[in-house]
Amino acid sequence: MINLEAIKAMTLGIAVADAMGVPVEFKSRSSLKKKPVTEMLSYGSHYQPAGTWSDDTSMTIATMESIARLKRIDCEDLMRNFSRWYFDGEFTATGEMFDCGGTTTSAIIKFIRKIQPLVYGSDESYSNGNGSLMRILPVVIYLYGIYGKDFNENTLRKIHEVSGLTHAHPRSKVGCGIYSLIAVQVLEGKGIVESIRVGLSNAEKYYGRSDFAVELKNYSRLWQADFANLPKEEIRSTGYVVDTLEAALWCLLNTEDYKSLVLKAVNLGDDTDTVAAVAGGLAGIYYGLKKFPEKWLLKLQSREYLEEIATDFFHSCVIEVE
Repeated sequence: MINLEAIKAMTLGIAVADAMGVPVEFKSRSSLKKKPVTEMLSYGSHYQPAGTWSDDTSMTIATMESIARLKRIDCEDLMRNFSRWYFDGEFTATGEMFDCGGTTTSAIIKFIRKIQPLVYGSDESYSNGNGSLMRILPVVIYLYGIYGKDFNENTLRKIHEVSGLTHAHPRSKVGCGIYSLIAVQVLEGKGIVESIRVGLSNAEKYYGRSDFAVELKNYSRLWQADFANLPKEEIRSTGYVVDTLEAALWCLLNTEDYKSLVLKAVNLGDDTDTVAAVAGGLAGIYYGLKKFPEKWLLKLQSREYLEEIATDFFHSCVIEVE
């Protein structure tokens, strides 16, 4: 299911969720339990006006712009776009880059210094943040437009390659792969529960027989029959890629509309913007833009810019590869 409305819903689904989380990023779950987020707030953690989105959305649309302009996935050009965002404030809500993870920063600096071409991302175990997971969805959509639901070894290799631009450890690549295989099912029009079930089954089949098999144990809770029923206290919402993926999928499984999904994700605390954005992109595609709270959309910074990039991405890429 690739159409312009879905692409806009994905883009704004990420941006709105991101913007909801920005003002309370790093706040504890206990503090948000006392004063939960119910509306789009201003200032807060990063002292930004209401509706301002952060690196999650910026790196996503930087990816979309590159693919749309070149009509292919070009890793060097992706890094150029990430550098333009980091140093020049392009692809931002207000012209200012105000949030970037350490592993991503390091990769961009390596790129600028031309250290080992196309080997920028860290493959150290301590570099398994969520910085590649949060921007991978446009790559999935582009590849889905070419290959449909038949994601194979070559397709996942491209997912891993794009992850590795900033996050090259196998654990981060597997996290992006699992998320991608679930996203494909959402694009196929399946429900959230079925998409996650089938996506996880396909991930187990692929990664269980690959060189990445050792990493599956880090994501083992996703395959537990009672994962969706885990109490909130057992869900971690940190910037660690495993925690972020778990939290995003848990929120998707425990809500039935876009608004509830975003509020549940944000009020988990800690890495509020990224957990919400990772879940919000899939929720946007599934629920559709018409289900978004209008008052949130009205406060979203640079909405027209986001919709313009979404439209270019659709017309330049998706239609041409269908």
